[in-house]
Amino acid sequence: MFTRDAFKFLRELRENNDRAWFAANKERYEKYVRQPALKFIAEFSPKLAKISPHLVADPRPVGGSLFRIHRDTRFSRDKSPYKIHIGIHFFHEASKKAAASVPGFYLHIQPGQSFGAAGIWHPDPPSLEKIRRAIADDSEEWRALRKSKLPIEGGSLKRPPRGFPPDHRFIDDLKRTDFVTSTRFTDAELYDVKFVNEFAKACGQMSPIVRFTTRALRLSY
Repeated sequence: MFTRDAFKFLRELRENNDRAWFAANKERYEKYVRQPALKFIAEFSPKLAKISPHLVADPRPVGGSLFRIHRDTRFSRDKSPYKIHIGIHFFHEASKKAAASVPGFYLHIQPGQSFGAAGIWHPDPPSLEKIRRAIADDSEEWRALRKSKLPIEGGSLKRPPRGFPPDHRFIDDLKRTDFVTSTRFTDAELYDVKFVNEFAKACGQMSPIVRFTTRALRLSY
C-alpha cells in the first residue's frame, strides 16, 4: 500500500519544501501518498473495530483520519508550507462531540522515522486531572498496565502536581503530562503488503494505555 515511490516523494519534498515544487508534483502526491493512505485507513477500519468499536478510522479525504499535508505556519518560525511525513490518527468517537482531548492511535510515516503511537498527547487540564485521579486511586487496571512493562513516553513535571501526595507509589506517573506509548517501524515494514495487519497487531499490544485513559475520561472503550 505504501511504496518506495511514496518515500521517494517525501524525501524529495524535504529537500524542495515550497509551493512551486509541490504544485509540479501534486499528481505524485495524490497517487503515491494520499490515495494509498486513504486506502490504508479504510482497510484498517474493521481491524480497529475489533480493538474498540468506539475508535474511528475515517477514510474521508477531508475531515477524516488523514492529517492535511499543509503546515500551520502562523505561529512558527519555520515557514515551510508542507509536512514531510504522513500523519494518520484514529480517534475516539467522542471527538465528534467537541471533546477537548481524547485518546486514540496514531501512525506516522516518514523515511527512516516511521512509528505507531497510542494514548493521549497533551491532554487539556480537566482531562489530565481525571487521568491523574484514576491513577491515584491505585486502580487494579493501572497496576496491571505498569506490571506489563509497556513503556510510557511524553513530558513530565519536575515536582508532584498539586493535590497529590509526593510519596504516592505512582508519583512518577502522576507527574506525567502525556500518556503515550509507541513502536517503531522500518521502511521495509511499511512496504510490506501485510503492514495493515502488523499495525493492527501493534495497536492491540499498545491498547492498554488507550483503554485506561479512555475509561479515566469516563468514555466507552
